[in-house]
Amino acid sequence: MHLSTHNWMRAEPLAVTLKRIKKYGYESIEISGEPAQYDINDTRALLKEHGIRCWGAVTLTLGERNLAARDEGQRAKSVDYVKSVITMVSELEGEIVTLVPATVGKVVPDGTEEDEWKWVVDATKECFAHAQKKGVRLAIEPLNRFETYLFNRAAQALALAEAVDPECGVCLDAFHLNIEEENIYDAIRLAGNRLFDFHIADNNRFAAGLGHLDWPKIVATLKEIGYDGALTNEFVAPVDRTPAAKYPDMVERNPVDIPPEQLKFIQDHGSSLLTEKFYDDQMRITAETILPLIK
Repeated sequence: MHLSTHNWMRAEPLAVTLKRIKKYGYESIEISGEPAQYDINDTRALLKEHGIRCWGAVTLTLGERNLAARDEGQRAKSVDYVKSVITMVSELEGEIVTLVPATVGKVVPDGTEEDEWKWVVDATKECFAHAQKKGVRLAIEPLNRFETYLFNRAAQALALAEAVDPECGVCLDAFHLNIEEENIYDAIRLAGNRLFDFHIADNNRFAAGLGHLDWPKIVATLKEIGYDGALTNEFVAPVDRTPAAKYPDMVERNPVDIPPEQLKFIQDHGSSLLTEKFYDDQMRITAETILPLIK
């Protein structure tokens, strides 16, 4: 296992992120799933310069992106988007694309259970075929019920993976597991050798170590099933706007260069733009919590 991180949680130049995570012992990065933001050659050069490899990317399934949409044209555009993320990861020599099949924030279905299942299976099969062609593994990620109605538990993500192909996998996230699963450790065991990726944030979605999750037991369970991939940092710190705030200086008041879609994605997760110091602390705390457990 090794320590990785997403970079969508704060708008900053990739070079700044890479320098930061190298300092704290991260080995790889999951690039934000917006291929238009990255020049492949420049990004490759930055990764090489900082000694960080691309582990993969997560799809930012926002707006009209939805593999379970009723509208056929919308599904086709969503498939094209996922394929573009897969292609980007392949060109950056990454291994994994974490797929969130339905729109983040959408909690109302588009059709019957049977219709939606057919739509999402067919669309995911098309994405999977492209991933195989590009040498990238595809992992279905369930989110908590407040972010999507369709895939919330490991068993649901596994059902889609199994309907797609024996080589399709899943990605689990400790924050979502804590909300949705009866037993976090049994959910990890259920995923078994189909677990391709694992995202980490504590129960309060701050850095690992700032909540009540039992990280030694989580890591031990990952070792038990033979997991040898990334533990990818994905804290999304909730902003406290009251006088009870523990971190009064966490919000960036003068943001620059943030696309509207990324800002909306962060805000829809109950967060906001984070100051560099607060963000840096979260990266450091995660590393200090996780690295001793995986070495």
